[in-house]
Amino acid sequence: MKLARFTHEGETRIGVVIGGEIVDLAAAAPDLPRDLVGLLAAGDDALVRARRAATRASRIDLEEVKLEAPIARPPEFLAIGLNYADHIAESGMERPKFPLFFNKQSSCVTGPHDPIHMPRVSTALDYEGELGFVIGRRCRHVPRDRAREVIAGYLIVNDVSVRDWQFKAQTMTLGKSFDTHGPIGPWLVTADEIGDPHALELTTRVNGEIRQHSNTKNLVFDCFAMVETLSTVFTLEPGTIISTGTPGGVAAAMKPPRYLQIGDVVRIEIEKIGAIENRVIAEPDATTLI
Repeated sequence: MKLARFTHEGETRIGVVIGGEIVDLAAAAPDLPRDLVGLLAAGDDALVRARRAATRASRIDLEEVKLEAPIARPPEFLAIGLNYADHIAESGMERPKFPLFFNKQSSCVTGPHDPIHMPRVSTALDYEGELGFVIGRRCRHVPRDRAREVIAGYLIVNDVSVRDWQFKAQTMTLGKSFDTHGPIGPWLVTADEIGDPHALELTTRVNGEIRQHSNTKNLVFDCFAMVETLSTVFTLEPGTIISTGTPGGVAAAMKPPRYLQIGDVVRIEIEKIGAIENRVIAEPDATTLI
Protein backbone atom coordinates (compact mmCIF):
# COMPACT_ATOMS: atom_id res chain seq x y z
CA MET A 1 0.00 0.00 0.00
CA LYS A 2 1.23 3.49 -0.88
CA LEU A 3 0.31 6.07 1.76
CA ALA A 4 0.58 9.71 0.73
CA ARG A 5 -0.06 13.18 2.07
CA PHE A 6 -1.61 15.48 -0.50
CA THR A 7 -3.29 18.82 -1.03
CA HIS A 8 -6.48 19.05 -3.08
CA GLU A 9 -8.76 22.07 -3.40
CA GLY A 10 -6.93 23.88 -0.63
CA GLU A 11 -7.07 21.07 1.95
CA THR A 12 -4.24 18.72 2.96
CA ARG A 13 -5.14 15.12 3.81
CA ILE A 14 -3.68 11.62 3.71
CA GLY A 15 -4.63 9.02 1.17
CA VAL A 16 -3.89 5.72 -0.50
CA VAL A 17 -2.35 5.80 -3.97
CA ILE A 18 -3.69 3.23 -6.42
CA GLY A 19 -2.15 3.44 -9.88
CA GLY A 20 -2.52 7.00 -11.12
CA GLU A 21 -5.18 7.89 -8.57
CA ILE A 22 -5.48 8.58 -4.85
CA VAL A 23 -8.20 7.76 -2.32
CA ASP A 24 -8.92 10.44 0.28
CA LEU A 25 -8.95 8.55 3.59
CA ALA A 26 -10.74 11.39 5.37
CA ALA A 27 -13.72 10.70 3.10
CA ALA A 28 -13.32 6.93 2.78
CA ALA A 29 -12.73 6.19 6.47
CA PRO A 30 -13.49 9.31 8.56
CA ASP A 31 -12.92 7.48 11.85
CA LEU A 32 -9.23 6.92 11.06
CA PRO A 33 -6.50 9.39 12.15
CA ARG A 34 -6.08 12.33 9.77
CA ASP A 35 -2.27 12.34 9.65
CA LEU A 36 0.19 9.62 8.70
CA VAL A 37 2.02 9.51 12.03
CA GLY A 38 -1.30 9.05 13.81
CA LEU A 39 -2.32 6.33 11.37
CA LEU A 40 0.92 4.42 11.94
CA ALA A 41 0.66 4.82 15.71
CA ALA A 42 -2.88 3.40 15.60
CA GLY A 43 -1.38 0.04 14.65
CA ASP A 44 -1.94 -2.72 12.15
CA ASP A 45 -5.71 -2.69 12.53
CA ALA A 46 -5.87 0.92 11.34
CA LEU A 47 -3.75 0.06 8.29
CA VAL A 48 -6.00 -2.88 7.47
CA ARG A 49 -9.05 -0.61 7.68
CA ALA A 50 -7.35 1.95 5.45
CA ARG A 51 -6.56 -0.71 2.88
CA ARG A 52 -10.14 -1.99 2.87
CA ALA A 53 -11.62 1.49 2.65
CA ALA A 54 -9.41 2.33 -0.33
CA THR A 55 -10.76 -0.56 -2.37
CA ARG A 56 -14.34 0.72 -2.30
CA ALA A 57 -13.95 4.50 -2.23
CA SER A 58 -13.97 7.09 -4.99
CA ARG A 59 -10.61 8.28 -6.28
CA ILE A 60 -8.95 11.51 -7.39
CA ASP A 61 -6.56 11.69 -10.31
CA LEU A 62 -3.01 12.24 -9.07
CA GLU A 63 -2.58 15.01 -11.62
CA GLU A 64 -5.22 17.00 -9.74
CA VAL A 65 -3.37 16.96 -6.40
CA LYS A 66 -0.08 18.22 -5.01
CA LEU A 67 1.91 15.54 -3.26
CA GLU A 68 3.35 16.74 0.04
CA ALA A 69 6.03 15.25 2.28
CA PRO A 70 4.36 12.06 3.59
CA ILE A 71 5.36 13.04 7.14
CA ALA A 72 5.39 16.79 7.61
CA ARG A 73 7.38 16.89 10.85
CA PRO A 74 8.85 13.51 11.87
CA PRO A 75 9.54 13.10 15.59
CA GLU A 76 13.12 12.18 14.65
CA PHE A 77 14.99 12.39 11.35
CA LEU A 78 18.18 10.36 11.48
CA ALA A 79 20.73 9.56 8.82
CA ILE A 80 23.99 7.67 8.48
CA GLY A 81 27.29 8.55 6.86
CA LEU A 82 29.72 6.38 4.87
CA ASN A 83 27.35 3.44 4.39
CA TYR A 84 28.27 2.36 0.84
CA ALA A 85 31.76 1.09 0.01
CA ASP A 86 32.07 3.20 -3.15
CA HIS A 87 31.11 6.38 -1.28
CA ILE A 88 33.66 5.54 1.43
CA ALA A 89 36.33 5.13 -1.26
CA GLU A 90 35.52 8.39 -3.03
CA SER A 91 35.53 10.22 0.30
CA GLY A 92 39.01 8.94 1.14
CA MET A 93 37.78 7.71 4.51
CA GLU A 94 38.15 4.42 6.37
CA ARG A 95 35.26 1.97 6.50
CA PRO A 96 33.41 2.66 9.76
CA LYS A 97 33.54 -0.06 12.40
CA PHE A 98 30.41 1.42 13.99
CA PRO A 99 27.51 3.24 12.29
CA LEU A 100 28.12 6.96 11.83
CA PHE A 101 24.72 8.43 12.71
CA PHE A 102 23.72 12.08 12.70
CA ASN A 103 20.54 14.17 12.94
CA LYS A 104 18.79 16.11 10.25
CA GLN A 105 16.52 18.67 11.89
CA SER A 106 12.90 17.85 11.13
CA SER A 107 12.32 21.41 9.89
CA CYS A 108 14.36 20.57 6.78
CA VAL A 109 11.63 18.24 5.49
CA THR A 110 10.02 19.24 2.22
CA GLY A 111 7.86 17.60 -0.43
CA PRO A 112 8.81 15.22 -3.24
CA HIS A 113 8.50 17.93 -5.91
CA ASP A 114 9.18 21.08 -3.89
CA PRO A 115 12.19 23.33 -4.59
CA ILE A 116 15.54 23.04 -2.83
CA HIS A 117 17.07 26.32 -1.68
CA MET A 118 20.58 27.34 -2.64
CA PRO A 119 21.75 28.84 0.69
CA ARG A 120 22.77 32.47 0.84
CA VAL A 121 25.89 31.44 2.80
CA SER A 122 27.26 28.72 0.50
CA THR A 123 27.41 27.34 -3.03
CA ALA A 124 28.73 23.91 -1.96
CA LEU A 125 25.30 22.33 -2.42
CA ASP A 126 25.26 18.57 -2.92
CA TYR A 127 22.72 15.79 -3.45
CA GLU A 128 22.60 12.38 -1.77
CA GLY A 129 20.05 9.89 -3.07
CA GLU A 130 19.04 7.51 -0.29
CA LEU A 131 16.54 4.87 0.77
CA GLY A 132 14.68 5.92 3.89
CA PHE A 133 12.52 3.84 6.19
CA VAL A 134 9.85 4.89 8.66
CA ILE A 135 9.26 3.46 12.12
CA GLY A 136 5.71 2.27 12.67
CA ARG A 137 5.74 1.17 16.30
CA ARG A 138 7.12 2.77 19.44
CA CYS A 139 10.04 0.56 20.31
CA ARG A 140 13.24 0.14 22.31
CA HIS A 141 15.93 -2.58 22.42
CA VAL A 142 14.85 -4.20 19.17
CA PRO A 143 17.09 -7.14 18.17
CA ARG A 144 18.13 -7.28 14.54
CA ASP A 145 16.01 -10.36 13.82
CA ARG A 146 12.85 -8.50 14.90
CA ALA A 147 13.63 -5.12 13.34
CA ARG A 148 11.34 -5.66 10.35
CA GLU A 149 8.39 -5.79 12.80
CA VAL A 150 8.82 -2.09 13.65
CA ILE A 151 9.39 -0.74 10.12
CA ALA A 152 6.15 0.58 8.65
CA GLY A 153 7.51 1.22 5.18
CA TYR A 154 9.99 2.90 2.89
CA LEU A 155 10.38 6.16 0.98
CA ILE A 156 13.00 8.15 -0.92
CA VAL A 157 15.20 10.73 0.78
CA ASN A 158 17.49 13.34 -0.72
CA ASP A 159 19.97 14.01 2.08
CA VAL A 160 20.83 17.43 0.67
CA SER A 161 24.17 18.59 2.07
CA VAL A 162 25.91 21.95 2.32
CA ARG A 163 29.45 20.62 2.34
CA ASP A 164 31.40 23.51 3.84
CA TRP A 165 28.90 23.84 6.67
CA GLN A 166 28.83 20.05 7.10
CA PHE A 167 32.52 20.07 8.01
CA LYS A 168 32.40 23.18 10.22
CA ALA A 169 31.23 20.93 13.07
CA GLN A 170 31.96 17.26 13.72
CA THR A 171 28.30 16.35 14.20
CA MET A 172 27.50 17.33 10.57
CA THR A 173 24.02 18.45 11.67
CA LEU A 174 24.36 22.08 10.53
CA GLY A 175 25.33 21.16 6.98
CA LYS A 176 22.53 18.62 6.74
CA SER A 177 19.63 20.65 8.12
CA PHE A 178 19.11 23.81 6.06
CA ASP A 179 15.43 24.48 5.33
CA THR A 180 14.19 22.47 2.30
CA HIS A 181 17.20 20.14 2.45
CA GLY A 182 15.17 17.06 3.32
CA PRO A 183 12.97 16.17 0.33
CA ILE A 184 11.10 12.91 1.01
CA GLY A 185 8.44 10.85 -0.71
CA PRO A 186 6.75 10.56 -3.05
CA TRP A 187 4.78 8.40 -0.61
CA LEU A 188 5.36 5.76 2.05
CA VAL A 189 5.31 2.25 0.59
CA THR A 190 4.38 -0.26 3.27
CA ALA A 191 6.93 -2.93 4.10
CA ASP A 192 4.81 -5.80 2.79
CA GLU A 193 4.85 -4.26 -0.69
CA ILE A 194 8.63 -3.76 -0.70
CA GLY A 195 9.67 -7.24 0.40
CA ASP A 196 13.45 -7.27 0.77
CA PRO A 197 14.63 -3.67 1.29
CA HIS A 198 18.20 -4.76 0.60
CA ALA A 199 17.70 -5.49 -3.09
CA LEU A 200 16.51 -2.17 -4.54
CA GLU A 201 18.08 -0.26 -7.44
CA LEU A 202 18.78 3.41 -6.72
CA THR A 203 19.53 6.07 -9.35
CA THR A 204 20.19 9.79 -8.94
CA ARG A 205 20.12 12.10 -11.96
CA VAL A 206 21.03 15.77 -12.23
CA ASN A 207 19.47 17.41 -15.29
CA GLY A 208 19.00 13.92 -16.72
CA GLU A 209 22.64 12.87 -16.22
CA ILE A 210 23.14 9.78 -14.05
CA ARG A 211 25.32 10.72 -11.08
CA GLN A 212 24.60 7.80 -8.74
CA HIS A 213 23.60 4.22 -9.50
CA SER A 214 23.72 1.43 -6.96
CA ASN A 215 21.69 -1.15 -5.11
CA THR A 216 20.74 -1.30 -1.45
CA LYS A 217 22.40 -4.71 -1.26
CA ASN A 218 25.63 -2.70 -1.00
CA LEU A 219 24.76 -1.09 2.35
CA VAL A 220 27.51 -1.52 4.94
CA PHE A 221 25.02 -1.47 7.82
CA ASP A 222 21.59 -2.58 6.63
CA CYS A 223 18.19 -1.31 7.75
CA PHE A 224 17.72 -3.92 10.44
CA ALA A 225 21.17 -3.39 11.93
CA MET A 226 20.42 0.34 12.06
CA VAL A 227 17.21 -0.25 14.02
CA GLU A 228 19.04 -2.49 16.48
CA THR A 229 21.78 0.07 17.13
CA LEU A 230 19.55 3.13 17.43
CA SER A 231 16.93 1.44 19.61
CA THR A 232 19.65 0.34 22.01
CA VAL A 233 20.18 4.00 22.85
CA PHE A 234 16.75 5.62 22.69
CA THR A 235 13.09 4.96 22.00
CA LEU A 236 12.07 5.14 18.36
CA GLU A 237 8.69 6.76 17.84
CA PRO A 238 6.13 6.12 15.05
CA GLY A 239 6.88 8.41 12.14
CA THR A 240 10.63 8.53 12.75
CA ILE A 241 12.54 8.63 9.46
CA ILE A 242 15.87 6.87 9.17
CA SER A 243 17.87 7.48 6.00
CA THR A 244 20.29 4.71 5.06
CA GLY A 245 23.19 6.53 3.41
CA THR A 246 24.22 7.39 -0.12
CA PRO A 247 26.28 5.54 -2.73
CA GLY A 248 29.22 6.93 -4.66
CA GLY A 249 28.82 9.73 -7.16
CA VAL A 250 28.26 12.78 -4.98
CA ALA A 251 29.25 16.15 -6.39
CA ALA A 252 31.85 16.87 -3.69
CA ALA A 253 33.96 13.85 -4.71
CA MET A 254 34.24 14.84 -8.37
CA LYS A 255 37.40 16.51 -9.62
CA PRO A 256 36.63 19.35 -9.74
CA PRO A 257 33.48 19.21 -7.59
CA ARG A 258 30.27 19.56 -9.59
CA TYR A 259 28.04 21.15 -7.01
CA LEU A 260 24.41 21.92 -7.73
CA GLN A 261 23.57 25.22 -9.40
CA ILE A 262 20.39 27.28 -9.40
CA GLY A 263 18.06 25.78 -11.98
CA ASP A 264 19.40 22.22 -11.66
CA VAL A 265 16.86 19.42 -11.29
CA VAL A 266 17.67 16.43 -9.08
CA ARG A 267 15.69 13.24 -9.66
CA ILE A 268 16.07 10.21 -7.41
CA GLU A 269 14.43 6.90 -8.29
CA ILE A 270 14.26 3.76 -6.17
CA GLU A 271 12.87 0.48 -7.39
CA LYS A 272 9.39 -0.40 -6.05
CA ILE A 273 8.95 3.09 -4.59
CA GLY A 274 8.98 5.65 -7.39
CA ALA A 275 10.77 8.96 -7.77
CA ILE A 276 11.17 12.41 -6.25
CA GLU A 277 12.29 15.40 -8.31
CA ASN A 278 13.36 18.79 -6.98
CA ARG A 279 14.62 21.96 -8.64
CA VAL A 280 17.28 24.17 -7.05
CA ILE A 281 16.24 27.80 -6.55
CA ALA A 282 17.80 30.76 -4.78
CA GLU A 283 17.02 30.98 -1.09
CA PRO A 284 14.30 33.60 -0.62
CA ASP A 285 15.50 36.99 0.62
CA ALA A 286 12.79 37.43 3.23
CA THR A 287 13.85 37.26 6.87
CA THR A 288 11.43 35.46 9.17
CA LEU A 289 10.96 36.95 12.64
CA ILE A 290 8.61 35.34 15.11
